[in-house]
Amino acid sequence: MKVLVTGGVRSGKSRHAESLVGTGPATYVAPGPVPEDDDADWAARVAAHRERRPASWRTRETHDLAGALAGADGPLLVDCLGTWVTALLDADGAWDLASDEVGVLLEARLAAVVVALRDCAHDVVLVTNEVGLGVVPAHRSGRLFRDLLGTTNQRVAEACDEVHLVVAGRVLRL
Repeated sequence: MKVLVTGGVRSGKSRHAESLVGTGPATYVAPGPVPEDDDADWAARVAAHRERRPASWRTRETHDLAGALAGADGPLLVDCLGTWVTALLDADGAWDLASDEVGVLLEARLAAVVVALRDCAHDVVLVTNEVGLGVVPAHRSGRLFRDLLGTTNQRVAEACDEVHLVVAGRVLRL
């Protein structure tokens, strides 16, 4: 079973995703950027996620999401696609490129992720942010991120069996 879990910030989507994976052996894939040492808020957030994970889970920190899916040897939880998109843009220094250039960079990696997700023989739960429900971001980087993540969410959802929308801790299966 492949499930995409989406929702707003602090909606409860990570907890819901964790409950779908259960407490048996699994791999938690953290595809985001490495936080700055001086970001206490991010460090606290990462620590809270780690404390919730069962001891039987192992963590894999990698931007190679397609490789993590292709090399899976059991259930996977990917948390989250928003941080993955950020890490890709950071790694490619792509924040200031033209939108169509950034789209081409993302598309190559996204296509590989979709193929690996479809081919994965194990259960996969992916977490993402629903960023298109609010105001239009004031800055170009915010609009670029919103658009790229929206595209990512659509493509990944097509490869999943279910999509769950989490709002205020409540789950709506789409």
